[in-house]
Amino acid sequence: MATSNGVKAKTIKQGAMFPAAPKQIYKILMDSKLHSKFTGDIAKISKKVGGKFSSFSGYATGKNLILRPGKKIVQTWRASDWPKGATSEITFLLKKAKNGTKLMFTHKGVPAKFAKNIAGGWKTYYWRPLKKILEKKK
Repeated sequence: MATSNGVKAKTIKQGAMFPAAPKQIYKILMDSKLHSKFTGDIAKISKKVGGKFSSFSGYATGKNLILRPGKKIVQTWRASDWPKGATSEITFLLKKAKNGTKLMFTHKGVPAKFAKNIAGGWKTYYWRPLKKILEKKK
């Protein structure tokens, strides 16, 4: 697979369980203040399809493609250190589970040389801190 500018690309697939309802996980991911709180860095997120977002003080930017509250988020996504024109797509699928929410995450079109760091970044900067904040609320 290649990115939009012909750079060799990879797909990252990850899953995580969270002790909260799918609607709550969706809200945290899509609300600028809540997103900023759990990641510890500035996020600005439009809640509209076609709207833009940025997180980690502008390191990650993109646009909302599909928004289904409590169920699915699809966005274009690019990192500020990627080659010019390289854009990827992220999908968050939220499924109700016995003890909360099962999140299934796919990140398509990640430039190959960045894939290992990006995959680790989702775990370090998203799944772990989100789980930690939700467990504190219990």
